[in-house]
Amino acid sequence: MFFENDRPYEECGVFGIWGTRDTDASRAVYYGLTALQHRGQESAGIVVCDTNGPIGNICAHKDMGLVSEVFHNDILDKLKGNIGIGHVRYSTAGASCVENAQPFSLNYAKGTLALAHNGNVINADEMKAKLESEGAVFAGSSDSEVIAYSIARERMNTDSIEEAAVNISKKLIGGYALLIMSPQKLIGVRDPLGLKPLCLGKAGDAYILSSESCAITAVGGKLIRDIEPGEIVIITKDGIKSEIMASAPQKAHCIFEYIYFARLDSRIDNINVYDARLRGGMALAKRYPVEADVVTGVPESGITAAVGYSKYSGIPFIPAFAKNSYVGRTFIKPTQSERASAVHIKLSVIESVVKDKRVVLIDDSIVRGTTIAGLIDMMRRAGALSVHVRISSPPFLYPCFYGTDVPDNSQLIASNSSTEEIRKRIGADSLEYMHLEDFEQMTGELEICKACFDGKYPLENKSEV
Repeated sequence: MFFENDRPYEECGVFGIWGTRDTDASRAVYYGLTALQHRGQESAGIVVCDTNGPIGNICAHKDMGLVSEVFHNDILDKLKGNIGIGHVRYSTAGASCVENAQPFSLNYAKGTLALAHNGNVINADEMKAKLESEGAVFAGSSDSEVIAYSIARERMNTDSIEEAAVNISKKLIGGYALLIMSPQKLIGVRDPLGLKPLCLGKAGDAYILSSESCAITAVGGKLIRDIEPGEIVIITKDGIKSEIMASAPQKAHCIFEYIYFARLDSRIDNINVYDARLRGGMALAKRYPVEADVVTGVPESGITAAVGYSKYSGIPFIPAFAKNSYVGRTFIKPTQSERASAVHIKLSVIESVVKDKRVVLIDDSIVRGTTIAGLIDMMRRAGALSVHVRISSPPFLYPCFYGTDVPDNSQLIASNSSTEEIRKRIGADSLEYMHLEDFEQMTGELEICKACFDGKYPLENKSEV
């Protein structure tokens, strides 16, 4: 991803571990969050507890920045415990500030709890107003803090933290994967539609809950299974128990996990992400063939689909971009007027690959068109005879309300321009998008949410946002 305004963003990633007496939870969570860094790069946090120590002894640290910037050995050494949860964040609901960084830790009359949340709850303002009328004071503005306060308040009238979590989860409207930690329990909750991913794994005697299986692998663990939509999982010293707390007549797994968000080595809802993207590229080649000499992809998001396009078409795949790996999130961001030329800072074209060649350029999406236009211009300057753009998703036409930062219609180039108008604007010789019906080739019979492409939202009251 190159510019904040020309890519969709996932809201965040969550990781939790329940370990044995000797488990160093803070470091396990640290490594897990590092593997999930692609899901959020604004803030990071870890909360741990020692189940063998004094009840309620929860230790926490969070701040703005990447995982490696927020945590160092001296900080991790102070976070002592055998259970823990962590979070990486990109804000779609609530401002980008330390007050909204997660996990949230709360002390209340019956104890303590910590919560990490991936997704977006569209009735959070209504819930927040009710809590404020009852005297609650919020430090930040995120829906995740509202969920944490709601569970703590509900716990006052229930027999257990999991009962409180179930009761509140049934009131939430939107997409969510929750990790809730009390001094003796680790709880995972997934929304009834399955909009947000959550999976269960094991490393030795420790159990893990994570947004993606790649983080389980990163700590030496193995994936057990995905958490089912509407399921709550409770992990204690006595083992694991679970139940379906709420069901929906249909499921709506976010298609963009397979197009862009998830890491290539993850497996989500029993589908290998790499294979899904490969099949997406093959579907593009089948539907939109073109005479060309080379296929290439925009790093990193378009590479796998480009390999698929090459595999089906027989046109050789050759990497055409050199990437500057040392330009990270702290790089001084260009002004709006400089963005088109600033793509050169992060990428450069390998001239010998494209000079005097007809090129097929694959990317996962076009939001505003700034980045792809800059890349096409670079290719032409390097001597490409033609550049044919293929996008491994349909045109973005509608905003997302469930935890993906797809902007409103006024900022979506495809919402205001035809494909031919976009082609001219970005300078491509041809431009084609994936068809909605081709998603089945990527994800099989998995029920998916594709509302940002077709406007068919799985929740009727999405307009409450």
